[in-house]
Order: sequence, then structure tokens, then C-alpha cells
Amino acid sequence: MKPMNRKTRKIRGIGQQIEELSYTADTVISDKLADNEAEIVAIFDKCSDLVVRKMELPGSVPCLVVYLNVLVEDVSWDGGLLEPLSSFKADPSAGPDAYIDQLTAKLASTLQPMILGSMKEVVESIVHGSVVLFLESQKRAVLFPFKDQKQRELQEPSTEAVIRGPRLGFIENIDVNMALLRQYLRTPRLKMERMSVGKLSRTDVTLAYLDSYAPPSVIQDVKTRLSQIQFDSVISSGYVEELISDHPYSPFPVIQATERPDSVAASFITGKVAVIVNGTPMVLLLPVTFWFGFQSAEDYFMNFIFATMLRWLRYLFAFMAMALPSIFVAITTYHPEMIPTSLALSLAAAREVVPFPAMAETLIMEITFEALREAGVRLPRPVGQTISIVGALVIGQAAVQAGIISAPIIIVVSMTGIASFLIPHAAMSQAVSMMRFPMVVLAGTFGLYGVSAGLLAILVHLTTLRSYGVPYLWPIAPFNRPGMMDVIVRSPWRYMHKRQQHIQQMLELQKQ
Repeated sequence: MKPMNRKTRKIRGIGQQIEELSYTADTVISDKLADNEAEIVAIFDKCSDLVVRKMELPGSVPCLVVYLNVLVEDVSWDGGLLEPLSSFKADPSAGPDAYIDQLTAKLASTLQPMILGSMKEVVESIVHGSVVLFLESQKRAVLFPFKDQKQRELQEPSTEAVIRGPRLGFIENIDVNMALLRQYLRTPRLKMERMSVGKLSRTDVTLAYLDSYAPPSVIQDVKTRLSQIQFDSVISSGYVEELISDHPYSPFPVIQATERPDSVAASFITGKVAVIVNGTPMVLLLPVTFWFGFQSAEDYFMNFIFATMLRWLRYLFAFMAMALPSIFVAITTYHPEMIPTSLALSLAAAREVVPFPAMAETLIMEITFEALREAGVRLPRPVGQTISIVGALVIGQAAVQAGIISAPIIIVVSMTGIASFLIPHAAMSQAVSMMRFPMVVLAGTFGLYGVSAGLLAILVHLTTLRSYGVPYLWPIAPFNRPGMMDVIVRSPWRYMHKRQQHIQQMLELQKQ
């Protein structure tokens, strides 16, 4: 019997066309080991990590074991599977056709085997790290799943560190991440539905939500968007975030990415849905509003008075991070009469030797600051911190002494950079930082009228955004009093625990 035919089809990848082996559901497994071996070897041609072992089970039954040794360790194979297979004894009176059923029934309690009926299932099982067993005269195969042990230990999230609160964060293993969520919510209402995305990567994605809390329309919408992803390879949650976003061209994030299991578990109570992607520690939460970018996980582990004060501080400095450079440029260029006389004379003296206008100064320093910050992130950590701090001090001082940049601009840009660091979520901080540049151009061109027009344009843009049906500025626009308990202030827990009103409001928004 010849090896089974394989269909080859062309699919469009990222910038190129590639060929992918495609198997139909009716591609059955051969009852001859030689044919199965030839087919597997042809499929995994030039794959040096493929292991094909021939052996005999008790009762002189020839079999073929296939797996990838980079995904299945030899220790797991020798100690976890070889010994149970060698000690298996079948009932001879049942006949050869019942051998595979007896084998799976005998090992079901320890190895959790599954019966496969097509070559497509066999190939997908092998590339997912399972051991597949072929038997002579059987048109079925047996799958033995093995857990991947190649993972890092649980650590505190580096991007969302807290002084008081849990220290555990997600890792790159999707099963571990699901287990962390189960530890916070020990209820069968926590639903987790798994699927695969990416034609080549076959990345595991889990949709997690709390039944009767999450809006059904949101759940169905997320499922539909995930199933419509037609990319060849989906490596990280960043791919998924952009592909399922309502507004991928907006700089403001409409999907939250977090590394904290406690934040995800708390979000389930408010009706949110989580998307867990294998291979990345960032879990996606949706729907979200504009205010999530200013809410830190530590707000809920401290006294509500201090949490409210810190939240107001973040709002103030977020506005400074966006508008302070543009307001400075507008006032010094077009409206110097608004400055006190003594301060105006000081600013004029500082800028007397500077050859550039205020707008050019500000743009030069803002771009330099962003470049130094990016260099500090990309370089090795000990070197990066030195470059970002020492580089800013040295360049700023040298620029002032050379008369290229004035000292007031250095102060304004430094305060703006510090203000952007107060925003807890990196995506929101990046969006606010990006808005500084068009605001400075408008201020340098039209003065305070340009600043007002820029702020109004940003506000209009925010009001048009929606995250899976929820208005981005909710509960302020449209106004909703119960939802205000966790926006302007962080209310005491005796009021915060009344989340059902908040959930019902989200459900009503979905019906509109």
C-alpha cells in the first residue's frame, strides 16, 4: 500500500506565500505500520527531533511509537510510558480488534490515553508534545499526553509590582495561568473555553469568563473574532490584541493587558472576559474603559482614602504629561502677558542665547528624552539604567551650557517625563506620551487656541471609542452613578462590593 496522498495548498502569510500540509477529516490511518511510518517520516522530513521507535507489546503485537524528543523528554518516555506498556496484558479471548480498547482502558487512570482516527489528529498531537502509538492491523492510534516541563518559575510581575498585595504573576504556560485563576475563583461558574489560532503556530488560546456575570454578546463576539484570525503564526498576545480590537488604529488601548492573576480574577466579577494566549505572560481583559489606565492593582490593597488621593494625582500628572509642554510653548510664544513679570524676565534671559523657537526646542528635547528612555529599556538592565539617567543629565547640562536649549525647557520636559511614569499601565502611558507631539505643534502654530483645539479633538476621539459595545468614557459619558464608585474615587469596600448594579449596567449597554 502506498503512503497516503497529501494535499498541498497555498495560504497567504505575512508578506509572502507559504505552503502548508493540509489533511482532511477523512484521511484515515493505515492498518500497516510500514505505511504509517513512511507517511510520518515524509510529513516530518528534515526534522531531526523526530523519534520513531519500533517495539513489541506483550502478546507479540508490533507497534510504532512516534514523538518529538524536544517536547517529550526521554525520562518521561522511559519511566512514564514504557514501563506501563511493557507490563500490559491483554485478554486473548477478546480478539485482536479489541486490543487497543483494552490498552486504553487499562492505562486510563494513569496516562489518560485518547484514541485517534485520522492522520490530521496524529500530526497535531505530535507537534503539541504528545506520544502517538500505532498498532499493527489497527486503523486507529493512541495518544499519550505529556505535560511540558520547560517553563520558568512563578515570579512577581515586573511591570505591575506592588508594595502590598500578591506577588505571583502569569508565566508563558497557559495551563499554569489557568490554574492560577482557578485558585482565586474556586467555582464551576468560571468557564474556560480553549481554541487554537494561527495556521502554522496552532497557538492555544483560552477564553475565560464568569458565567452569568459576563455579557453573552461579548463572549460570542470574542469567539467570533478569534475564529476569524487567519494569520499563519500567532506568537504573542500582542498579535491577538490588535486583531480583535475594535479600534486598532487608535493610540488609546481598548483592551487591557495584565500579568496579575488577582487583577484578572477581580475583573471577572465586574463582567469582563479574559483571553489567555499560550507563550506569553500577558492576559487580555475586555471590555475596558478609559479609566482602567489609571487604576493600579495596589489601589485595592490600601486604605480607600490614600487610594483616592493617588488616583487624583495620576489624573493630574496624566494631564501634565499630555499638555504641559504645549501650554508652555503657547504661553511663551503667543501669550507672554499671562506670565508674571519677574518670571517673564527670567525666561527671556534664559532663552536669549537660544537659536531655536520654543516649539523646536521642546520637540528636540521630547524626542531626545523618548530616545533615551527607549535605549534604557533595550540595553541590559544595569547599563540601561545608567544610560537613561546619566545620559539625560549629561546631555541636558551640555545643551544648556552650549546655548542650544534653555534651562526652562529642560525642567518642563523632565516634569513631563516624570508625569508619564505615574500612569500605571504602559499602553495608556504610551498613548498619552504620543499625544504630546501633535499638541506641541498645535501650540507652536496657533497658541492656546491650538491647545484647546487639540484637547477638544482628543476628547471627541475618546467619546467615539467603544470596547466591545461599552463606551470608552463610561460611566462619565454616558453618566452612570453606580459606575462612578471606582472612577473618580476608590469607594470603601462596603459600597464597592455591590457590583451587581455595575454588571447590569454593562448588560444594558450591550443591548443598545
